[in-house]
Amino acid sequence: MMAAITVRNLDDKVKHRLRVRAASHGRSMEAEARAIIVEAVGGDEEEPNILQRLHERFAELGGVELDIPPRSSKPRVVDFD
Repeated sequence: MMAAITVRNLDDKVKHRLRVRAASHGRSMEAEARAIIVEAVGGDEEEPNILQRLHERFAELGGVELDIPPRSSKPRVVDFD
């Protein structure tokens, strides 16, 4: 079942711009508002975050194995005075 919403107190300028935008796309104001909402919040699929995108883009290059040397000294104590 599809949900229905009502938008109240829409500024006349915004309504006019929506009407013009809808006409330019050859659809009703309702269809245009629906398209804007779907574009803004997405469809059924969740968009990957930046880390997922970076991983997908560079995964085929492989990783870098670094030798981490053991600590040779204790961490310094910070003096906040």
